[in-house]
Amino acid sequence: MDRLQAMRVFARVVDEGSFAAAARALDMSPPVVTRLVADLEQHLGTRLLQRTTRKLALTDAGQRYLERVRAILFDIDDAEASAAASARELRGHLHVLATPVLATHFLAPLVAPWRARYPRLLLDIATDNQATARVEEFDLTFMVVPEDYDGNIVARPLFQGEAIVVAAPAYLQHAGLPGTPAELARHQYLRDSGVAARTQFGRKLHLRHVQGAHPAQEVDMPQVVLQSVSTELLLRAALDGVGVAVMARLLVEPYLASGALVHLLPDWMFARYTVYAALPTRRMVPARTKAFLDFVTEQVPQAVAQRRVAAAPAG
Repeated sequence: MDRLQAMRVFARVVDEGSFAAAARALDMSPPVVTRLVADLEQHLGTRLLQRTTRKLALTDAGQRYLERVRAILFDIDDAEASAAASARELRGHLHVLATPVLATHFLAPLVAPWRARYPRLLLDIATDNQATARVEEFDLTFMVVPEDYDGNIVARPLFQGEAIVVAAPAYLQHAGLPGTPAELARHQYLRDSGVAARTQFGRKLHLRHVQGAHPAQEVDMPQVVLQSVSTELLLRAALDGVGVAVMARLLVEPYLASGALVHLLPDWMFARYTVYAALPTRRMVPARTKAFLDFVTEQVPQAVAQRRVAAAPAG
């Protein structure tokens, strides 16, 4: 048994969620992938994966082994990348995790310039709304956290922003424009269930005065008409006039500029947030990871400025 290959296959099976998907990703046959993992389990004398008809799950031993395997594979890939760097060219795979909205609106526009600079370093980008819980599994994790976040992570702040309340003009024509936070209670609410699960707000909308001149307001929102962890889905529903939603200002600025959305209660905001690039807690940062982190940090100010300029009204 090629133990290194078996370790790579095992890690890919976990990443892909099935033997068949891992086989496709690795350009191998499913029986070979299954055999390699079985041989690895036999070599270790323990089961790494629980197999059911619907999904795979790591055993406790599998979880511990996976953490060590990822560290070993990262070190091997880094050694190869360092050797390639002597020829002034990074290569290999860079495993990145991001929330779906960051992947679409933040990372995707950076892919082309990144490829132009490092054409032989493959970006492998996964998405997860719970990115903060999986930092140890990836080379680099991009996540959005509230300003009071106090996680035990090694991270670089990239930019800060605000979450605001918005709605479409068509919705406001029949529902009315709220003049105070309390008046939001009579409006239809597009609820981010991911944020609600991570906070104590539930069906309450917690608003803070931008200048701090008034106490924070908690508004009960009984008319939840749609809830989802998908920011894109909630944004689409807001644009279609379904109800009011909380969105990152940077994300909706183009729609505010075009008039497709209206910023409600501009003296109030839902929260301030920070976008971080987090590293696993390993002693050494691989060359490929450092290159991408430096590249993103370099590109962020220009990317944010370009989005805001594009959203600014003409004239």
